[in-house]
Amino acid sequence: MYLHIGNQKNIREKDIIGIFDADRTTTSWVTRKYLSEAQRRDLVRAANQEIPKSFVLYRDAVSGKYKVYFSQLSTAALVGRIGGGTVRNIRKE
Repeated sequence: MYLHIGNQKNIREKDIIGIFDADRTTTSWVTRKYLSEAQRRDLVRAANQEIPKSFVLYRDAVSGKYKVYFSQLSTAALVGRIGGGTVRNIRKE
């Protein structure tokens, strides 16, 4: 099965590592560092020119590299498209 993340971009569900909320996760320096490094290596794409609400970390089937795709769709919308799974919010407080 494939997950449609917007703007005619589909990712195989079995290649998805995680779906992350862009607002919540980019406040962490670890996430910002990872995304900066991925961008430097040209592994980051955007499904649309709109402000992203989420990003999908996945393993590219062809290259085997881990890539990031930003989407204008929310994490709840993307998870709902997968089959109504639950969105897990894991944070330490």
